[in-house]
Amino acid sequence: MFWAKEGEVHVSVGEQLRDIWRHATGNGRGAENVAGALAAEGGRRTLAMPAILSPVQFPGQHMPKPTPVNLRRFAETPVVRRAINVIKDRVAAMDWQVRVRRGVRTGDVAFTDRKLRALRRMLEDPNAVDSFRTLMEQVIEDALTGGYGAIEMEPTGDPDRPAMFWAVDGASIRINARWDGDPDSPRYAQALPGQSAAADAVELRDDQLMYVRMNPRSFTPFGLGPLEVAFETVNQFLSAHRFAGKLASNSVAQYALWLNEATPAQHDRLIRWWQDEIEGTGRVPLISCEQKPEVLRFAQGTDADMRLAWQEFLIRMVANAFGLPPLMLGLEADVNQSTAAEMTDEAFRGAISPLAMLLAGHITRDLFGKCVGWREFEFVFNELNARDEETELAVQVQLLQAGVLTVNEVRAMRGLGPLGQDGAVQLAAREDEEQGLRD
Repeated sequence: MFWAKEGEVHVSVGEQLRDIWRHATGNGRGAENVAGALAAEGGRRTLAMPAILSPVQFPGQHMPKPTPVNLRRFAETPVVRRAINVIKDRVAAMDWQVRVRRGVRTGDVAFTDRKLRALRRMLEDPNAVDSFRTLMEQVIEDALTGGYGAIEMEPTGDPDRPAMFWAVDGASIRINARWDGDPDSPRYAQALPGQSAAADAVELRDDQLMYVRMNPRSFTPFGLGPLEVAFETVNQFLSAHRFAGKLASNSVAQYALWLNEATPAQHDRLIRWWQDEIEGTGRVPLISCEQKPEVLRFAQGTDADMRLAWQEFLIRMVANAFGLPPLMLGLEADVNQSTAAEMTDEAFRGAISPLAMLLAGHITRDLFGKCVGWREFEFVFNELNARDEETELAVQVQLLQAGVLTVNEVRAMRGLGPLGQDGAVQLAAREDEEQGLRD
């Protein structure tokens, strides 16, 4: 079994040759058996992620490697922390609901109300120590940092609480790159530092672990987190910021006084006079000599010495990596009321909404479908279509007046339960009363 480890995928040449020979000979059964197996109905003919079977060498770089330790250390810096919190807090604080899946009729699902209550209770109290928000914050943090967000899922057999789940350190998860889709074979394994993925690792099936990948790609089983994209930029920003801090806190003057043709005795006398009579007193120094002293300046003595424009450019690159406008990271230049609103919408559509939809899809498919076995339900966030409450309300009122939506459909969009017969009568009476008052 070939276990792929995040950040380290090395395969020897001998293992590659043996793998090619096994594929060519069908493990000694003959090439005709291999051809027949490949032609079988439903079988895959292509090789998954062939890039990990060849050794990849990277040129030496004079910068730290994007290991999980370095990524998490960089995630604690102010600029990156701001970018992560903008996305994480917005997604974790969204209102959500569990509903019958689209395309499934409510009458075809047995015990619909009881199952909906059980799924909501399961999500609100995923385990003994976490709430839904605290658990989602951990998963989103790992997904944005290294492209890996992992949740272990275990069914309980209790119809009122069908499963429990816990956040897992995604950096410790190894992926079986040759997993063929068999639900009974292990797809993941958790190995601690120093452990072998084949010996001491905890093997997990596909229905036992939810693995959230950012930016999935075909040549690797791992995702790509925004901080990995911005790793080199963050490293340069830290170096520039550290240099500017040392320069700003340096108390040494950036200039010197040059006296032409001064003797050593005159030089020492001037230094003693300056230190005893002038330095720290605020007096105006008076110097009389045959030649005028000249001031030699070593630097400009302005903000340009601290490379502030370069630091601003690096912050913009970090914002681009996370899909956020620079306004979200504190760069407020050339921003007015109209552009600020557009940038806020861009941040929601480009960074927050895609991640929220990715998490909702994983919860529906992995937790509800694979772990619990209730594929008739889905998890949705209620605030993905419109964040402006006034705009959303105006659109829903217009759709109600035009007869496009019913009251219960609007209530479902806002995360509320349907109205019964008594509620519908009370609502109609209230509308008639309001219409009478307007007339």
